Amino acid sequence: MIALNLKQFLRKTTPAPAVQTAEKQTNREAWQEFASPIGADYELYGAMRQAVPVIDAALDKIVRLTGDFKVLCGDSFVQEELDGFVRGVRVGTGGFGLRQFIAVHLDSMLTYGNAVGEIILDGEAKDIAALYNAGLRDIRIRQGDTPLEAQVAVRSGGFEFIPVKYPDLVIFTPLAPRAGQVLGEPLLRSLPAVAGVLTKIYASISTNFERIANLRYAVTYKPGAGGAENAKEIASMIAKEWSGAMAASASGAVKDFVAVGDVDIKVIGADNQMIDTEVPVRQMLEQIVAKLGIPPFMLGLHWSSTERMSTQQSDILTSELESYRRVLDSVILRICGLWMRLRGHGCPLRVIWEDINLQDELEAAKARLLAAQANKLEGGEGTE
Repeated sequence: MIALNLKQFLRKTTPAPAVQTAEKQTNREAWQEFASPIGADYELYGAMRQAVPVIDAALDKIVRLTGDFKVLCGDSFVQEELDGFVRGVRVGTGGFGLRQFIAVHLDSMLTYGNAVGEIILDGEAKDIAALYNAGLRDIRIRQGDTPLEAQVAVRSGGFEFIPVKYPDLVIFTPLAPRAGQVLGEPLLRSLPAVAGVLTKIYASISTNFERIANLRYAVTYKPGAGGAENAKEIASMIAKEWSGAMAASASGAVKDFVAVGDVDIKVIGADNQMIDTEVPVRQMLEQIVAKLGIPPFMLGLHWSSTERMSTQQSDILTSELESYRRVLDSVILRICGLWMRLRGHGCPLRVIWEDINLQDELEAAKARLLAAQANKLEGGEGTE
């Protein structure tokens, strides 16, 4: 009875609008036809973050720079309870706070283009007990009864997927889906080729250091007249003594190598030069920075730039973060709105984000100071 009442309580009573321009779906019960929210690139995107530290650092910075938020309502008494819920709601196995849930949710959106979370109610369905960010490996999503809805299914064993029992408790957030599509587009969508070239350059640098920087020697014995008969024995003796001298050097001892006759010793690869990789690496990094929208100086890339250029780059990053915040607003309001309804509160909610950087606060403080000075001057002139 509780589950039935909860389902009726959560579902909308108004009929869904009809969309005439959407592609018609057939075989609605074939759950195996659900699309994976991560597609075939799940391992690829994870490997990109692991192999290219700049990508991983950029995504982590985007999540952190998105900042904290506060959910406000019109009732001061309810506001205190709401603040306690936002700070203390359980998230996953050991986390607390709605901010942590939003951070993991955003990280999944940026990496895979989609994020799936769940609101977990207590046993009596009277309060939100916890929030959970689901892994996308065993999640399938497709268009719902209308193009304005999405249906979520989970793996039940083998290759069978079963729709979730309470879809209204599941939060599915796509990142900038294309027209007519249900799934979103990951922020790393156009970077696999760039990351592949970059990892190949790094691998070649490692190989070249193994071949060139790690010194190896070629010892050549040239037998003179009458020494050809014992050349094999002499070469074996030289090889043995040379190996002993190198082993002693590796252990920290100094041992000389003494040979009789015409012995030539050369360093293998000494005539070769390391290929300069600064230009191609920078070209690849520029593509990554342009896609992720992070200023180079925030990633430790000390490229020449003017103060005005740095300011413009910071403004671009601010606009990117504002767009992510607008996507997350609906997630925050949905969770807090359900919490309010479960407790019988009906006051409206709004999300207030903290300022992205101190530069904005400084400019706002200067504006307030100038306004106060102007008001003081106007007031002084009026009293004379």
